[in-house]
Amino acid sequence: MTTQSHLIVDLSGVAPNRRRGGDVRAMLTPTTVGATSGFMGMAVVQPGERVGEHYHPYSEEFVYVVCGELEVDLDGTAHPLRADQAILIPTHMRHRFRNVGDTEARMVFHLGPLAPRPELGHVDTETAEPAEAAS
Repeated sequence: MTTQSHLIVDLSGVAPNRRRGGDVRAMLTPTTVGATSGFMGMAVVQPGERVGEHYHPYSEEFVYVVCGELEVDLDGTAHPLRADQAILIPTHMRHRFRNVGDTEARMVFHLGPLAPRPELGHVDTETAEPAEAAS
């Protein structure tokens, strides 16, 4: 028997986070739905945009590319990702995503387990470019 109720979260109801580049929206989180084992969201990356390099010291990251063409740098080595492909990024692995195509790219991400505190879950290893930071 479960004590949680289901909740539906619409992408349009979640504020975009553009601080690291792209349009990242954490949709199913401890705050939004009471998740206890991880969180899930969507990143929308326009042609030429990137999501800056970072790593997660407590969580694995599961990524599924819905549409578009991306490159993911894993510890400095580029790997192509296209629609209908998925990748597992281990804990502590530095990674960044770049849209290398000419159309919007969308990827679903899930991280788990949760860090002990939210501020410990994500470590930036580069800063966003000025144009991205201003968005």
